[in-house]
Parts: sequence; C-alpha cells; structure tokens
Amino acid sequence: MAAHRPVEWVQAVVSRFDEQLPIKTGQQNTHTKVSTEHNKECLINISKYKFSLVISGLTTILKNVNNMRIFGEAAEKNLYLSQLIILDTLEKCLAGQPKDTMRLDETMLVKQLLPEICHFLHTCREGNQHAAELRNSASGVLFSLSCNNFNAVFSRISTRLQELTVCSEDNVDVHDIELLQYINVDCAKLKRLLKETAFKFKALKKVAQLAVINSLEKAFWNWVENYPDEFTKLYQIPQTDMAECAEKLFDLVDGFAESTKRKAAVWPLQIILLILCPEIIQDISKDVVDENNMNKKLFLDSLRKALAGHGGSRQLTESAAIACVKLCKASTYINWEDNSVIFLLVQSMVVDLKNLLFNPSKPFSRGSQPADVDLMIDCLVSCFRISPHNNQHFKICLAQNSPSTFHYVLVNSLHRIITNSALDWWPKIDAVYCHSVELRNMFGETLHKAVQGCGAHPAIRMAPSLTFKEKVTSLKFKEKPTDLETRSYKYLLLSMVKLIHADPKLLLCNPRKQGPETQGSTAELITGLVQLVPQSHMPEIAQEAMEALLVLHQLDSIDLWNPDAPVETFWEISSQMLFYICKKLTSHQMLSSTEILKWLREILICRNKFLLKNKQADRSSCHFLFLYGVGCDVPSSGNTSQMSMDHEELLRTCTPGTSLRKGKGNSSMDSAAGCSGTPPICRQAQTKLEVALYMFLWSPDTEAVLVAMSCFRHLCEEADIRCGVDEVSVHNFLPNYNTFMEFASVSNMMSTGRAALQKRVMALLRRIEHPTAGNTEAWEDTHAKWEQATKLILNYPKAKMEDGQAAESLHKTIVKRRMSHVSGGGSIDLSDTDSLQEWINMTGFLCALGGVCLQQRSNSGLATYSPPMGPVSERKGSMISVMSSEGNADTPVSKFMDRLLSLMVCNHEKVGLQIRTNVKDLVGLELSPALYPMLFNKLKNTISKFFDSQGQVLLTDTNTQFVEQTIAIMKNLLDNHTEGSSEHLGQASIETMMLNLVRYVRVLGNMVHAIQIKTKLCQLVEVMMARRDDLSFCQEMKFRNKMVEYLTDWVMGTSNQAADDDVKCLTRDLDQASMEAVVSLLAGLPLQPEEGDGVELMEAKSQLFLKYFTLFMNLLNDCSEVEDENAQTGGRKRGMSRRLASLRHCTVLAMSNLLNANVDSGLMHSIGLGYHKDLQTRATFMEVLTKILQQGTEFDTLAETVLADRFERLVELVTMMGDQGELPIAMALANVVPCSQWDELARVLVTLFDSRHLLYQLLWNMFSKEVELADSMQTLFRGNSLASKIMTFCFKVYGATYLQKLLDPLLRIVITSSDWQHVSFEVDPTRLEQSESLEENQRNLLQMTEKFFHAIISSSSEFPPQLRSVCHCLYQATCHSLLNKATVKEKKENKKSVVSQRFPQNSIGAVGSAMFLRFINPAIVSPYEAGILDKKPPPRIERGLKLMSKILQSIANHVLFTKEEHMRPFNDFVKSNFDAARRFFLDIASDCPTSDAVNHSLSFISDGNVLALHRLLWNNQEKIGQYLSSNRDHKAVGRRPFDKMATLLAYLGPPEHKPVADTHWSSLNLTSSKFEEFMTRHQVHEKEEFKALKTLSIFYQAGTSKAGNPIFYYVARSLP
Repeated sequence: MAAHRPVEWVQAVVSRFDEQLPIKTGQQNTHTKVSTEHNKECLINISKYKFSLVISGLTTILKNVNNMRIFGEAAEKNLYLSQLIILDTLEKCLAGQPKDTMRLDETMLVKQLLPEICHFLHTCREGNQHAAELRNSASGVLFSLSCNNFNAVFSRISTRLQELTVCSEDNVDVHDIELLQYINVDCAKLKRLLKETAFKFKALKKVAQLAVINSLEKAFWNWVENYPDEFTKLYQIPQTDMAECAEKLFDLVDGFAESTKRKAAVWPLQIILLILCPEIIQDISKDVVDENNMNKKLFLDSLRKALAGHGGSRQLTESAAIACVKLCKASTYINWEDNSVIFLLVQSMVVDLKNLLFNPSKPFSRGSQPADVDLMIDCLVSCFRISPHNNQHFKICLAQNSPSTFHYVLVNSLHRIITNSALDWWPKIDAVYCHSVELRNMFGETLHKAVQGCGAHPAIRMAPSLTFKEKVTSLKFKEKPTDLETRSYKYLLLSMVKLIHADPKLLLCNPRKQGPETQGSTAELITGLVQLVPQSHMPEIAQEAMEALLVLHQLDSIDLWNPDAPVETFWEISSQMLFYICKKLTSHQMLSSTEILKWLREILICRNKFLLKNKQADRSSCHFLFLYGVGCDVPSSGNTSQMSMDHEELLRTCTPGTSLRKGKGNSSMDSAAGCSGTPPICRQAQTKLEVALYMFLWSPDTEAVLVAMSCFRHLCEEADIRCGVDEVSVHNFLPNYNTFMEFASVSNMMSTGRAALQKRVMALLRRIEHPTAGNTEAWEDTHAKWEQATKLILNYPKAKMEDGQAAESLHKTIVKRRMSHVSGGGSIDLSDTDSLQEWINMTGFLCALGGVCLQQRSNSGLATYSPPMGPVSERKGSMISVMSSEGNADTPVSKFMDRLLSLMVCNHEKVGLQIRTNVKDLVGLELSPALYPMLFNKLKNTISKFFDSQGQVLLTDTNTQFVEQTIAIMKNLLDNHTEGSSEHLGQASIETMMLNLVRYVRVLGNMVHAIQIKTKLCQLVEVMMARRDDLSFCQEMKFRNKMVEYLTDWVMGTSNQAADDDVKCLTRDLDQASMEAVVSLLAGLPLQPEEGDGVELMEAKSQLFLKYFTLFMNLLNDCSEVEDENAQTGGRKRGMSRRLASLRHCTVLAMSNLLNANVDSGLMHSIGLGYHKDLQTRATFMEVLTKILQQGTEFDTLAETVLADRFERLVELVTMMGDQGELPIAMALANVVPCSQWDELARVLVTLFDSRHLLYQLLWNMFSKEVELADSMQTLFRGNSLASKIMTFCFKVYGATYLQKLLDPLLRIVITSSDWQHVSFEVDPTRLEQSESLEENQRNLLQMTEKFFHAIISSSSEFPPQLRSVCHCLYQATCHSLLNKATVKEKKENKKSVVSQRFPQNSIGAVGSAMFLRFINPAIVSPYEAGILDKKPPPRIERGLKLMSKILQSIANHVLFTKEEHMRPFNDFVKSNFDAARRFFLDIASDCPTSDAVNHSLSFISDGNVLALHRLLWNNQEKIGQYLSSNRDHKAVGRRPFDKMATLLAYLGPPEHKPVADTHWSSLNLTSSKFEEFMTRHQVHEKEEFKALKTLSIFYQAGTSKAGNPIFYYVARSLP
C-alpha cells in the first residue's frame, strides 16, 4: 500500500496516531505509551519524504484537539498530554524538514500551523495551569519552523509591525512581535530584524516600541547562544552592515529614552546594540571620541554612575545592573585575544556590579525575586568565566549566614557552568572542587530543613524548564505565608540534587582527606539522596535524586567514594541504599513505585558493571565482599531485619565509625545474619531486594511485573560474577538461580494480557525449590497485606463508609492502582477493578509460593518416619502423625489455607461469586504441590464436620456449597499435571475425604442441582483413578469397594420416571458418569465384602459379584428397551442415542473389569449367560468374555494351588529389593508393627529373607536404621529393639551348632574335671566364705577366663558363614552410619581426619560388643537353657561363668572396670587382650561370604511363617500405606509394591477367613521355631531327596495337627 498509494498510506498512519492520543483512549498504560511512541517515530520518518502530508495531518489534529470541549480533571490532563505529544512530533518533523520544500508548503505552514502555535505561545496569560509547559513545547515548534521557513515567520512579524504603525493606541496587539523571542536567529536573520525594526521603530506606538525593545534583546541572546561562533567572529572581522543597523537602532532608542523610566527600560537593549558595534566600542575607549559616538560614551558614563549608586534613581541603578550583567555575559563569548577593549570595559564595572548584587548585608532586590535570581546567576557565571580564580563572590555565597537566595544562585550557577561549556576558553568546573566540603555541608543542612519543614505539606509541582519566577507563580502551594522559607529550601534542595546529577565529583571530591573520612562524607551524601527517593510530596526532587544516585553509581563515580578501599566502600554504602529503597518499596510507601523499580534496575546494572570491573581485584582486599552470603542466609522470622532505617540510622550505619568492615561488623547484626566475618547488611540488602522483586510480581500493573521479572536477570549476573571470583557454584549465592533466569527470559516476551502474564508468573513461582530468607519474607509480608485486603473486601462497603470521605478520596486520587497503599487502614473501592485484581494476584502468589515457605519451616527439623526400634516411650514422632495433622495451626501458611477454605463459600453480595470462582481456580490450578498434603487434610477435617456424632449428614446450603467447591478444586488439581505434583499427591491420603464427599452427596436427593453435583463427583472419581499411581491409599481395596457400592446406587436406569426431559438428560449424564467412575474403580479390584458378617469369604464375594453383575445386566436391558422404543417411535434426538451407546459401552467395560478381577468367584454366575435364550444377552456375554481375554485375565486363579501361589507372591513382595538396596514393604512393616509382635516379626523376616538369599540386605537395612537412631555407641543394640531381636534370632538359629561345638568341651571340663571339682571363683570380698582365698579365687577365675577366651578367638575358622554375614553387615552399617553422622557434625570444625581415625575402631567394637552380649555370653551364663548342657551346672560354677562373662564383655566393649571394685584386679588382663579380641572381631566381620557359599539352612518356609506374615500385613495394612507415602524414600520405590500387596491381601481376605479345606490354617498362632531348628540341626535341606521332592511339588504344608505338628499334604497327580 505504501508503494502504490502513498497518500492513503500516510493518511492511515496519521489517523492511527490521532486515534491513539490520550484524549481519545483515556489514561495511558505501558502498552498505549509504547504504541504512541511507535506512531511518533513512524510519522517523523515519513515526514522526511512526505513532509507536506504529515505536517498538514498533524496541524489538522492539533486544531481538532484544541477545539474539543472537555470536562473534568482527568479529561483536562489527557488533553494536555495529547497537545504535548502533537507539539513534540511537530517539532521533530520540522527539525528534519527537507531542503527542497516547495513554496506551497511554506504558505501552508504560515496559514495553518503558525496560528495554532501562536495560540499556545499566548495562552500562559489565560491562567491555564499547563500553559507554561505548552508554551515551551510550542516555542520549540516555532524555533524548528523558523529554521527553514524564516521568511514565513518574518513576514508575519513584519506585517504586524506595519499594522502597529497605523493602529490606535487602544488597539495594540503585540503578540506577533513577541515571536521574536522564540525564532531561530543567525547573523543574517538578526540583521534583517534590526533593519526592519529600525525602519519602523519611530512610527510605532509606545507599547509596541517597548515590546520591540524587550523582544529584540531576547532574539540577540537566541543568536549568541545558538550561533556563538558567529558572534565571536563578529569581533574578529567586524561587519559594517550589522554595526550600521545596530547604531541606527541605538540612536532611535536613545531618542526614545526621554525619561528616567524609559531609560531604565532601554538600557539593557542599548548595551546589546553597543556590543554589536566593536569599532564604536574601540573608539569610545579612547580619550578623544568621535562626535557621532559621544552619545554612546555618555551612555556608558551614565551606566557607571548608576551602577555606583550615583545615578539618583533606584530604577536606573537596577537597569544599570541588568545592562552590566548583559555586558559581562556577552564578553564571555569573545576571546580575550580578539578584543581586549571590551574586557577593559567589563573590568571597569564588574567590581561595582558584584558589590551591588552580592552584598549579604543589603541584598539586591527589584521586587521580583525570580528575575533577581536569574540576573545574579548570569553575573556569577560570567564572572567565573572571565576570572575563574577570583572566587571571593563564591565564598560570600557559600557562607552559612548568607541569605538562602545566595545559596540558590551559587548552586544554579555551578549547574550552568557544568552543563553549558560550548566555548573552548570557558574554564571548567574543576576550579571549584576545592569548595566540595562547603557544598556538602550546604546540602546536608538544606536537606534537613526541607524534609523537616515539609512533613505536613501536600505534594508540590515543579517544572524544570520554568524560570524561578514562573515556578513561584505557577505552582499551587497550599502552604501558609509563614512557610515561604521551607518552600525556598525545597527549591534549593532540587537545585543541589541537579548539581550532583550534573557532576557528582563536585560533591565527592575530598582533597587531602583519609579513607575513612572520605567514606563518611560519601555515605552522608548518598544517604541524603536516598532519603529523598520516597518523598512523595516532593516528586520532582525524588526523581532528580534517583538520577543523581544513578550517576553516583557509574564506574568513575564509585571509584571516588573512597579511593583507598573502593570495593569495600561500594558494598557497604550501596547495600545500605539498596536495603532502604527495597524496604520502602515492600512497605508500599512510594507512589511511583514502578518508576522507582525501573531506576533500581539501572542501579543493579551499574553495580554489576563495577563488580565485573573489579572481578580480578586483589582477593585480599575484596574477600568478604565477594564471599558474603555463601553457604548462609539471613534467618527469616517474618522480617529479615529489625533495623529502623530512618535518616539518622541510615547515616550512622554507613559512616566509617560503625562501618561493617571485614571482621569488625556490628555484633548484633552479625549474629542476626548467622555468619560471622561477613557484612550482614550485604546479605540483608540482597534479601530485601528479593522480597521487593517477589512482591511486585503480584502487582496489577503489568509494566511493574515485567520490570521486576527483568531485575532477576541482574541478580543472576551478580551471582555469575561472584561465583567466577570465588570458584564456587552459582547456587551458593543464588539458590533459585535457574528459576530467576526463567523470570528474566519471560520479561522479554510480549504478553498476551494481564491474566496470561500472571499465570506464567505463578507457574514459575511453583518451580522455586529452595527456601530463602527473601522468598519466605516476601510470602509472609504478602500474606499480611492479603489478610488486610481480605478484611476490607469482606467489610465493603461498610468499611468504606466508616473510614470517611478523606480516606476514600485518598484512595481514588493518589493510589487508585495500588490497593496495598491503603491496606494499612484506608478503604477499598470494589468499583475499581484493579483493587480486586490485585487481591486475586496476591492470592495466586501465596498459593504458588506457599510450598517453599512450608519447606523452609520444616527444614530446621525434617519430619521423617522414625522406626520403632526401641520402647514405645522412647520413639521419635512419626511422619504419619505429622502428615495427617494440619501442622502448627499458628503458622502463616496454615492460617492462609484456613482463610482460603473459608472464602470458598464467601457470600459477599457484590464480589462473592468472583471470590469463590477465583479461589476455586487458584487453589485447583495454581497451588504449590507441596501444599497438597495440607490442603487434603484441611478439606478432610472440614468435611468431617458436616456429620454429627452418629454419622448423620448436617445438610445446609453452605455445607453443600463447600462440598461442590471441593469437588471442583480436587478435579482441577488432579486434572492439572503440574510439575512436581506426582511427588506430593501421595503424601496424604484422600480416602476419608472422598468417602465423606460421597456420603454427603448421597443425601442431596434428585433435584437438578443435586444431580449435577453427583455427576461432577463421579467425574472426580474417574480422574482420581487416572492418577492412582500418584495418590496415597492406606486401604485401597476396601476404599474402592466402598466407592463402587455407593456409586452403583446412583445408576438409575429406567427407574427414573422424571417427566421433565431436561431432568432425564441430566439423569442419563449421571448414569454415564457413574458407570465411567465404576469402570475405573473396578479395574483390577478384587471384591472385598464387609468383615464380620459371619458368611464364609468366598460365599460373600460370590453374592457381591452377583449383585453388581445383575445391576449391570439390568442396565444393559434398560438401554436396549429404550433403543427399541426409539426405533418404534421413529427415533428421538441423536444426543440421546449417543448417550445410550456410550452408557452401554461403559456397562460392558464394567462387567469385564468385574469379571476379570474376580474370575474365581464370578465365573460361575456369568458362564450361564452364554447359554441364555436371549440372543442379545448371549451376545453381551461374548463381548464381556472377549474383553477379559483381551485384558489378559489370569484363569490360573481357578487352579487348586491358587492360594499357595498367592502366598508365594506375598513373600516375593515382602522380600522385594529396590535399585538402591531398599526393602520398601519389609521396612514399612518393621516400622509399624507393635513392639509386642517383634519376636514373631523377627522370626518371620529372617526366615523369609534367608530363603530368598537376601538375609544380608535385611540385616543391612535394619542395622543401619538402628545405628542411625542410636544416641551413642554405648546404647547400640542394648535395648529391646527389632534389630536386636533379629540379631538374637540369627545368633540362635545359625549359631547353635557352633556354640555347642565351642562351649560344650570347655564347660564339661570345668564341671567334670577333678582339677576343678573344689575350685571357687568368687572374687567379691563380701561374698567370700571363710575358708576361701581371694587371690586364689582370682587366679582360678582368670585361668578359666583365659582358657575360654583363647578358645573363642581361636575358633574364627569355624565361625558360621551366616554369622559372618551378620557381623560383616553390622560392621559396615555401623562404620557407614557413624561416619555420616560425624561428618555432618565435624564439618564446621574441620576435623575430617579425626573421623577417619576414630570411627572404624568404634565400628568393630560394636560388632564384638553385640556378639558377646547377644550370642556368646548368654550361652556361657545359661548353658542349660541354651541346649549345650543336659542339666544345670552347680551354683559355684554358675557364679564363675557369670563373672567370666563380665570379663569377656569388658574385653569386647574395649573398656576397663571402674564401678565394681572387686573386678578391677582383672583390668590388666582385660587391657592385654584388647588387640587379640579386635583381631578376632575383624577376622569374622571383615569379609562377607558370597551368597552361594552361605549355607541357607532356612530355605524351607513353613506355613506358620507365611500365615504370620499374612496376619501382620493385614492388621497393619493402613499404617504401611501411610508409612510408604510419608517416607522420604517413597519416590525411589514408587507405589507399585504397596498396590500389589493390597491386591494380594484383598484376594486372600482377612486372616480369619479361609476356604473350608483350610480353616485350620488360621486357628493357631504358629510362633514356634522348633520345626526350623529341627530342619537345621539335621541339615535336611542339603539332602538330595529333599531337593528332588521340592522340585516336584508333591508335598505342601498346610496347618498343624492337634499336637501342634505340621501337616504335609500329598498331591498324587503331581507324580511324574
């Protein structure tokens, strides 16, 4: 289009520009601002090629906008913004005007655009508050217009001059003459103007003459300031024509100045005209002056007299001062070498001029303070440029007792010197650096007075482009006249901040000062600026302060903060600033928070540049700066720091006297930070920055969200730089580095809208894994604001009315878009959508980030399931109790969840529906997966309250609403496969909640709403079963059976006689949903009848199968009947037919799943259908049969050995081992079985695992857990723990033969040998008989002990392989666990070498101690009970054996006797045998025999053990499920083992229910191990006959005889 129809295309662009102006679109946001800027740039580029079209279009738009009628403050502001946009675009288009513009274009500009521009230039007199800004913009347009179209403007001015020569005195319009002040004037143009005015000046009326005089003066300065080279050249090569025009006009003006008043009016122009005549100035400086120039000399003489105060008139003195300042200013544009005469002229007047203007005792004043100030500024700047080292007037202005006007003049003069240095010979500002100290003191005092005096004042408006006079007159101050001083301090403060912005070195310079002093002065300066940033009542000062701080953070400026230690000073001061600003941002004390956040982003960029520059700096000088925060974080207690950062404290903490230097930090702050030797303010600043960025993520302002997200990139960059220096992982500095980078990348993308952006933000928040002080504090602060906002919303409009009109007005006008600004006590207007949107965003933020806070609170003591390895009273709290409870109800996360649940049924008349809908969606879709367990438990507890003590439903509208919301939330939550959801879904069981939901919904009846709720619940059940692998079920089979029972009751079929077709459709939908849910529930579900009904298990299962199968058949018949009716009546709607077909398909699937999982009890009921007389029934049966065959139904369940096979699979499950060696089912069982059944469990586990050659794995798991829970080595295996009982059982079963062979000969010698017949072993003096000798008895005991000990340590070659495995496993588990424990403890003390030297010895000692305690010594002390001797030994021998066991135990324990005095004589013997015992223990524990080498004596498993296992699993099934869900290793093993176990147990049924032929199996509790001992003793398992019989499966054991003996059954058909 642009190529073929350029005119139309340009017009389209102009139209788009027009349509997107604020006056058309309303208040601008980020998107519209970007669009407007894009349109502007587009038009500016087009104007280079289609100038006329663009200018014409913009002129038309400007006319239309100017003629619009507006009402209201908002519309007025939008009009003003639109006009500024148009004028700015016009100025840039005109500045780029092509040189080949046609004459027609110039005419068009004069006729159309120029009048509109003149309109703006004259409106400032009409009282419009925006007139001054618009006039400045319009003057810019006129300046650009006159550059290439001077003739058009000049023609207008010339025409007006001509008109004014003939007009009457009463009708003088001088507006067009005033255009001279704004047009672009070069040398040639100035000549034309001078010539034209000189030609017509005499004929003009007095008013017009005065206007010409005033305007020409400003036109001259336009020329000088825009074309200084031309003016300079004038004094190098004088121009006669210019001088002639100027001289002629000088004479005319001189003739006009007849009176004192007129002289005062014309003197400033006369001095300028004289300056334009270099030759005349040269002439009048001589002693003899040409007669034509006498009037010029007299004029200068009059000027000098008036300046010295001898003019006789105050008016002339003031005019002389103005003229002399103009002379001084003009002289600065002339090089000294070109014309020294004018400088002599200046020198003759400047002393008097300074004395007049800068006299503290008599300040110069003409009654117009702004004009006086401008004059003094011009004078001061000119004097500096003329003589920079003569700074006496500087000292006068710097003096503390000088008027504040002097201070203002000085500061603005310095600013002009810095920013305006167009000519080479002008001196630079560095000549003033020597006054830096005085300027800093002035800044501090001004800041204090301005901030102190403006506390009660409203916001002020300041425009930097206005003169001082315009500022005073145009700003709408509400201060009383007595507040003028405070107002002047504000202006001075603004100027000083601008000065810092212009040249920070001017106030940073510290000549001849030491490092700490330099740092202190820098800290004071930056602290003062930082305090100005949040000053909402001084917005322009705040903006300038930000710009100044940004300049101070540039690389060159930071080096000046403290040249002696730049890096350390940077961290301390910059961190203080960052902390203070972020604290203000998080407390929402800044109205322009988005702009401040953008500025903060620039600060972060500057910080990173500095860090990068100093990356290779000397590590000794920046060690703590780059290492702060590594491996430590600021602990969060709701608020990271308790610092009250007001001005004084901020200053105090930044000054070097209390600076946070390496090793010398504030002790309280160091302790709060948790890491000594590092500057805590640095960590606190980083934490506060994180908090601020997090909290901006829920802002309703999209731009603020995007800016905050982009800031995360700079945090990551800082971490990258620091980790590069310290060679550590970036995650040490920034744990959530990866997620922060994702935030940053999203900030660069164009969002589809506010809702989409928030959804993306919440998705990223859920991915944050590591709790830090930053995200925890952000969550808690947001939660506090959310609570306040929630109260305001729920109390609206009551709270609004009570808070009064003032608060409401504040909310609407100042913080309309930031509800949290008034959340501390203001009101809330729900008609403002941003208020509610912010609340929604906060809710989503809290939901998404809540999991990290929960994790942070649990990190201090991780909740783990502690196995019951000791007495019940000594056990640690289990995860079951932790996870099933709601946790501490006082935690913020728990309170938030409680409040969310209450809002699920919010009935607020205005926003109740919105709140309910958003809470439902946010909890269901955006909740952090880590909060799922808490949510499930709270929902369960809440719904359980909907039933009374008898279990009756408490039916109310609120309860029903809550149930419906819960169903929706659970469905969303399970449907939404959020990242990480699988990990947390199974940590809390939902069985109870789901059953209660169904029980509640059952009683709702059959109304439309009730049917809809039932349908949604069925859909939830289907989704639940689809996520079955991720969920936790404690009694899954029982739960699913119960759900099938309930849901099948909802299948109505043709029993629904509703007359309403809509109700019928809903009922059919319910049938469909119910059957789909039932299909999912029946998949692989063994039917499980209610226990305790007295009916035999198989019979009960058969009846239950028949019930469901009959229901499904009836439903199929209903579907067929309805289809037949439809066929007879010509068919009904297609929708009903599709429903029936889908329902029939679901019913067939349900029948297939039912039969597939229950072939043994169901085939007999269903097989007859294959021979049914009804063809359709037979066809249905064939369809069901086909499906179960396709599903791979196992018909081996019909075999006679099915029971034994199931028990075999149960054993396989219990002995199943994971990839990491874990035993999920076995360890779960070990952790939940009551201690009263540990003996039986130990026997069962050892027997089963040994039969599978997995005994070592069992021992490893059990011993590792025992060692992990042991408080010390002395308590290891001392209690009656399960591990101790397993060890004892192993010693008993596997070590009986070894003990018999080892101890029997020794004991028989002691008992029967004649040498030992009358020997006594008593060594306790209190128990000695009179005839006994203590020393002899001691020798006897020692001799016997030595004999036994030597025999024991010499028997290592005969030590049983199974016991070697036990000892090796114990040795390895002890060494491994203690090493891990010690490593964690010793890391902080750097004692790793101590760990490696100390614990291996303790580990082997644990082996010896346990072996003697649990194995050898019991047999020695009680040989008869151990089966070694046939009768008890004599008491004398028993006493000796007992004392000997004490000595042996001491050797094994590697300790000496200390408490028993009578045993101390044996310490030498004990000590001398430490090494021998240790070698023996190492010999039996160092090597583990291979599985094949181990003699598996228990490879034959008795039914008693299997039945005991069945009973233990059945009775503890629910606890096992809870353990597996809560155990920290559940992710590694998954849910499949438990699911298989639950299915097998469902098939086997409860222990008391068995088939008729097997009823005796469960009648006895077979805990005896005699059979296993018999098999072991005779080594039956090694005989070939036994092995052959076992492979043939001819015999199997079932039950016991009346005498308690095992019964073996002979299977004849199994013979070959």
